[in-house]
Amino acid sequence: MKPIKTETYNHLLTTISDTYTSGKIRAFNKVNTVLVETNWKIGQHIVEFEQGGNTKAEYGDKLLERLSKDLSLKHGKGFSLSNINRFRQFYLTYPILAMTSQELQNNDNQSIKISATPSHQLSWSHYVELIKIDNELERSFYEKQAILENWSIEELKRQKNTSLFLRLAAGKDKNEILQLAKQGQVIEKAEDILKDTYIFEFLKIPEPYHINELALEVKLIDQLQEFLLELGKGFAFIGRQYRITLANQHHYIDLVFYHRILKCFVLIDLKREEAGYQDVGQMNMYLGYMEAEQNTEGDNPPIGIVLARSKDELQIKYAMSHTNSQLFVKKYQLYLPNEEELRREIESVYHQEE
Repeated sequence: MKPIKTETYNHLLTTISDTYTSGKIRAFNKVNTVLVETNWKIGQHIVEFEQGGNTKAEYGDKLLERLSKDLSLKHGKGFSLSNINRFRQFYLTYPILAMTSQELQNNDNQSIKISATPSHQLSWSHYVELIKIDNELERSFYEKQAILENWSIEELKRQKNTSLFLRLAAGKDKNEILQLAKQGQVIEKAEDILKDTYIFEFLKIPEPYHINELALEVKLIDQLQEFLLELGKGFAFIGRQYRITLANQHHYIDLVFYHRILKCFVLIDLKREEAGYQDVGQMNMYLGYMEAEQNTEGDNPPIGIVLARSKDELQIKYAMSHTNSQLFVKKYQLYLPNEEELRREIESVYHQEE
């Protein structure tokens, strides 16, 4: 019997393994597509029966309770009253199962353009979370972003709970808010990766939030996955306390990342309390050094972010008047934001008169 060459066998083993994994993924996606469509159609049947050809439902909760009981007896698990309500809400939230891009462009109804059609790229569990969101702009954003960044269910929940859409929309005009909702976070320039406030609630630092800069830095790196999720798409970690040497003196940049989409270094300097003009000057020096000494062919100018608990707006404004255009001073907080305040601010902008 001819002996099997190890190299040849390993190639066969890898090929079969890759084929199996690919097949499992395709099978899962197919099952997920069928599940989403099935649950949508169940919701459609319920709503159409309720309405009986009218625009207003003629039946109350008793119909849903009866369906839950009878379908559970007939098919077993999967038809709890909560699920029956979800199927119904899914159809009401996404009333169009399939629509071509041309049909979307031709449709004059703005809400349909935003979020009337479910995507087969998300699981039913994703849609269970999405239909909990009443505001269609927010729901559309989280749906698009979950697809763009391949969010797990837990990641979607976390971004919802930290009001990511509202934080990204802060300071934008109506057209920019609408674009954010329809397309998700499109990254083309430095400003696109920034948030008005960064949320580090995942560190679980107890009140009154006394922590020094080094300890904060260590905690962020200890929970790097959550930190990267908060920073957003495209960040790759390079190092902490990144040493640079100028005139025989060592300086240390708190955190250094590389942004794969913008193709540039991103430097982050953490401040325990208020950011001042000295911090702006220091970051400006870091940016100059990194561009001159660390950039290689194809790299764009680096981005610098000073992250502080607070900042003196006037002092920062004057300090940055002649600095690098890629330098930003942003705030962070160690607890969840006030969602209602953020929502009121965004809605006042979006609903203002043209």
